[in-house]
This record gives sequence, structure tokens and C-alpha cells, in this order.
Amino acid sequence: MRLEHIALHNLRRRKGRAVFLLAGLMIGVATVVTLLSLSETLQQRAMHELENYGANIIITPQTDQLALNYGGVQLGGVNLIEQEIPQAQLAAIDDIPNRRNVAAIAPKVLGVASVAEQRVLLMGVDPKVEFGLKKWWSVEGHSLQESDDLVAGRVAAERLGLGVGDRVAVNGREFTVAGLLAETGSQDDQLLIVPLSTAQQVLGKPGMVSLIEIAALCHDCPVEDMVNQLSQALPGTEVQAVQQVVKTRMHALAQFEIFAWGVAATVIVIGALLVFVTMMGSIRERTREIGVFRAIGYRRSHVLRLVLLEAGAVSALAGVCGYLIGVGATLGALPLLVDGHAMWHWNPMLAVAAVASAVAVGLCAALQPALRASRLEPSEALRAL
Repeated sequence: MRLEHIALHNLRRRKGRAVFLLAGLMIGVATVVTLLSLSETLQQRAMHELENYGANIIITPQTDQLALNYGGVQLGGVNLIEQEIPQAQLAAIDDIPNRRNVAAIAPKVLGVASVAEQRVLLMGVDPKVEFGLKKWWSVEGHSLQESDDLVAGRVAAERLGLGVGDRVAVNGREFTVAGLLAETGSQDDQLLIVPLSTAQQVLGKPGMVSLIEIAALCHDCPVEDMVNQLSQALPGTEVQAVQQVVKTRMHALAQFEIFAWGVAATVIVIGALLVFVTMMGSIRERTREIGVFRAIGYRRSHVLRLVLLEAGAVSALAGVCGYLIGVGATLGALPLLVDGHAMWHWNPMLAVAAVASAVAVGLCAALQPALRASRLEPSEALRAL
């Protein structure tokens, strides 16, 4: 009879112990898979939300003027700044080493414009990027869709008496008020917002931008690296990072991952101890059987392989079942932890690692009991009868 047949026969004969061992390892694997899957999915979700929450790096032209401030751009009277940033330079951002950390690039052009003999601050933006970047903006009406659309900040709209659908002349060019920006409590309330290319024409600044806001989650590099890379890519500019925000994001993600791995390691250790205790008990119960095997000519290597085959078979089955249960638990838990649709994606590496780890833990934990069984002398084993 082959050793594989003996191992399987023994597992069927001792179903209770085999089921107990299978359940212990399976729960451990399922717990680890659930934690790691949730950790990975929630981190991806968190990074996506944080990357789109707002700008944490601001690029402005180098200037010595100090006066009214918007986003780091200094305003003095009717003059904005002494120089602007050529919009063509933005292409250099794509060449920095940490380009993958840049989630959004939002260029803006700013200038003082005239509306009904009143001076207002006009801002040109890339509508798709800007309104996607500033999730907290709430617009009554709709955002910028056409080149002559205008969105007015709440304070500016009240001062100019603007409503949705009104026509207004800005520096002599007619615009339609597409929407009114809900009050934000910031400088955004003072703005008239139009598409970037339109603002460049109205303000007489074709191909120029006043500042660039960048949303970047630098979770695997220091913030200083991003600042240095952007400074080198855009000479003649000042790059400022809101380091506290970025470092807080990085710390939160790192702590969450450490927690998941810590719990996973604890569960693995518990699973290994369970296998060890179970296999030791099995060896004690099978002293007579092992003695018979040794007496009929089985070598120590045969006994060692027999015990490890049993542990490996149960561990592999526990790994597969544990992974499936872990995936099911993840899909069940995600709707409770994340608003909207669950964003779980199958990770083949996690599936392989779950089964391989279960087998490795099972074999390592069973190794010492297997060695002990292989060292039993036939005479000593038979005296135990």
C-alpha cells in the first residue's frame, strides 16, 4: 500500500480530528484573507478619495508682491502678478520620476475683470479637473459646459445681483450664468469662474496660467522629493506642499496596513499552534500503529513522510476553503464599511499565497511531531501495547 493511500485512509478513519484540524486552519486562513483583502480594498478606496479630495501642492510664479492672496497668488490692486507660467510648461510634470503620484493637475488663470463698472476676480479653470478636484463645491444649476458659461461665487453673485440663466458682460464679453456656487466660507465665494481658455482671452493672457494646483498622494515617497522634482521641472516657479495633510494621509494608510499584518501574523501563529497540538495528540494515539509500521520494515523517512502527507493534505484543503470563505466575508463586509458599490478585485497572488501559506504553516507545525514519530523504535512502540 502506498504512503498516500495510508495517509488518506487515516484521515478518513479519524474524521473528527481531521475536521477539527481543517476547521482551525480554515478559520485562520479565512481571517487572514479577509483582513488583507479588506485592507487592500479600503486602502485603494482611501487613496482614490484622498487623491481627489483637493490640492496639496501649489505651484506659483516667483514674485515679491504681498497683498490680497488667493491660493498663494499675491494680488495688488488691478495687477495680478509680474509674470505668469506658460501653460506649455505643464507637460514637464509628466516627466518627473514620481508622476504616478500625481492624481490631478488643475491650472488656473486669475485676473481682475470689470462687470457693470465693478471690479471682480475672474478665474479660469479646466472644468472637468477643477470640479472633480473640489468635491465640496455644490453648484445650483450646472457647472461649466460651454465656452461662454460662468459660475459665480455666492458673495460675488449677491453683490452683482446674478441669478442662474442671467446674461452678464465681463470685460465686454457676454456670458451666461450657468450656476451659482454654494457658500464655501473661502475666497471661492468672491470669484467668477469661467473655462480656462475663455478666461485667458478675456484677461489678455493667452497660453498663460497664474497658478497650478496639484492633488498628489505621496504614499511611497517623501513629500520633499515631489517638491524638488516639480521645482526642477518648472524653473522660475515656487512649489509649496501642504506637508501636514500629505504626511497625515501617509501615516494613516501605513498604520492601517501594519494593523492588518499584525492581526494576520497573530492568526497564523495561533493556527500553527493548533496544528502542532493536534498532530502531537495524533502521534501519541498512534504509537502502536507507528510501531507496527516500523516492525514490518518502514524506515524513519517513511513515517516522517506519512505524518507530513496527512498534515499537508489537510492544510491544502484548509487553504482553499479558507480563501473562498475569506473572499465571501470580504464581499459581505465591504457594503457595511464602504458607501456605494464594493470595489473588490481578485488578486491571484493572494489566492496562491493563502494556499501556500496554509500548507507551509501546517508542514512546519507538524514537522516536530513527525520527527518524534519517526524516532520511535519498534520495540518501544510495541511495549506501549
